Amino acid sequence: MNENNTNVTETAYDENQIQVLEGLEAVRKRPGMYIGSVSIAGLHHLVYEIVDNSIDEALAGHCDRINVTINPDNTVTVKDNGRGIPVGIHPTEGIPTVQVVLTILHAGGKFGGGGYKVSGGLHGVGSSVVNALSERLEVEVSNGEHIYYQSYERGKPTCELKVIGDTTETGTKITFLPDAEIFETLDFDYDVLLKRLREQAFLNKGVRIIFTDNRLDEPRTEELYAEGGIKEFISFLNTNKDPIHDEIVYFEAKKGDDMEVEVAMQYTTAYSETILSFANNIHTIDGGMHETGFKSGLTRVLNDYARKYKLLKDKDENLSGEDTREGLTVVISVKVSEAQFEGQTKTKLGNSAARTLVEGALNDKLEAFLEENPKIARTIIEKTISASRAREAARRAREASRKNSAASNSSLLGKLARCTDEGADYAELFIVEGDSAGGSAKQGRHRRYQAVLPLWGKMLNVEKSRIDKVYSNEKLLPIIQALGAGIGEDFNMENLKYGKIIIMADADVDGAHIRTLLLTFFFRYMRQLIEEGHVYIAQPPLYKVYKGKNKDVVERFVFDEAARDAAIEELGKGAKVQRYKGLGEMDPAELKETTMDPEKRTLLRVDMEDAIEADRIFTILMGEKVEPRRDFIEANAKYVSNLDI
Repeated sequence: MNENNTNVTETAYDENQIQVLEGLEAVRKRPGMYIGSVSIAGLHHLVYEIVDNSIDEALAGHCDRINVTINPDNTVTVKDNGRGIPVGIHPTEGIPTVQVVLTILHAGGKFGGGGYKVSGGLHGVGSSVVNALSERLEVEVSNGEHIYYQSYERGKPTCELKVIGDTTETGTKITFLPDAEIFETLDFDYDVLLKRLREQAFLNKGVRIIFTDNRLDEPRTEELYAEGGIKEFISFLNTNKDPIHDEIVYFEAKKGDDMEVEVAMQYTTAYSETILSFANNIHTIDGGMHETGFKSGLTRVLNDYARKYKLLKDKDENLSGEDTREGLTVVISVKVSEAQFEGQTKTKLGNSAARTLVEGALNDKLEAFLEENPKIARTIIEKTISASRAREAARRAREASRKNSAASNSSLLGKLARCTDEGADYAELFIVEGDSAGGSAKQGRHRRYQAVLPLWGKMLNVEKSRIDKVYSNEKLLPIIQALGAGIGEDFNMENLKYGKIIIMADADVDGAHIRTLLLTFFFRYMRQLIEEGHVYIAQPPLYKVYKGKNKDVVERFVFDEAARDAAIEELGKGAKVQRYKGLGEMDPAELKETTMDPEKRTLLRVDMEDAIEADRIFTILMGEKVEPRRDFIEANAKYVSNLDI
């Protein structure tokens, strides 16, 4: 058994450990209540739920191999070598326990029956909801003697539980086909599932996950295994970054049998922080007590060390939390027997004991590491002191910008065309590339709720710059002032002046570069804007296909070559085509009709489904290393469209 599976319970896992809370009613009627949505995200959630049950078996010390397979018919099979779902008759329900687990909501071994000490599945929707939302589902249970089988359709058994063979192995195998009557799509995204499964392998060292996609002529298989656990996670996250110390800091701590924590961390030359926290293998994207304990503990330990060895002078202020986390990549993983998550989405951990445990672990273990590794300790402290100086410079720049703004109403905002309903949720700010396009946008806008801010010249790449450079940058400062919500630690969503921030740039290489620079800025310094869906990308047309003149003219604005050709065919002989090289070529009426009018325009909302992947992509595209960027471009060149050469 692998070294991480220490939560082994000696309590028997049989029908007596399965407690029933309620039935399956309303799952099919209101699936969004249980899996979040019926989009592709909800589709993937079904896989996560079944895999999480196998991971829980691993946490209990009874499973070290999980096979996940997407089959040619778009069914998914999850097979583990755990104990197998109990097959005996349930003491209160009078039916096989595996049928109870698969047909009754909130029935399982995680509700105080003693089957599991640590589980991520307690607050999940469980196998029964997957069954209810599947057109068909088949389960096979191996208990060391026999192989048991049962099938279901939309949550209802289609046969009795029966023995179909003999075996000396144990485990559970579930195959399901999501219901086309429920989901918008049945097309699983291999890369999305791969990211989640890789994450689980990192968090559960010694558990081998074999992920296979059999939908292609050439099947794809990834074997995910991390003997080093979250230390290997840190190496993966920092692949495209430059660590300032080679050794990854790692420590763990326990509180009895109820709670344990693992922390792995490494500083890089980057200016942004990457903090990933997990509770019972669930990514707590909104943090919680374990993350709070880490932040406070880290700040205290580094300040104490810097004072003890006179790296901070008596006259120097203490390092702030922001200083101590600059360039830090850290993974915090806690396992809690009675996890208290805030909300069904499980994005924030509420156990106060987790804060105490994590903070105490840093006080003891990190302090000991620094004492034993003075060279690494000094490198880290020098990085944080440099960050502190930059923060002080940023404070002065921020105060100066506020004074300038108050004194002169900010000359930098002279190009901003405000709207009358500034501050309303429906107010929109168009950030427009170039004065020419900005002029057209100002004339074509709806003055009541649409504001326009033209940008000009080269913008700062914040991936390579500290926050003090941001505050002194004449291209970014107008955006900060226009939005009114601050940046970084000072960001406050309540002060945001616009409900939609719309990036409007040319459909060429330069426009793509500007969009990437702006998105990098928002991601690093105003991430909440993206997380809460306030950032959009305008979709101006590439072509105007027209026929006739003056009042008799017929026009079609289209976004790609296929639509252009279709419009030419529709309008027939004499149709002409205008290719827009930039937004500035459109007159105000055209820009309004095609790109700004809410009744006719198309906007792309910038979502952040995967913060880890977003961090990786921004680091590759905008970071210091050239080689990863070249590799990325070569790998993705085939997907480029609308390239002007």
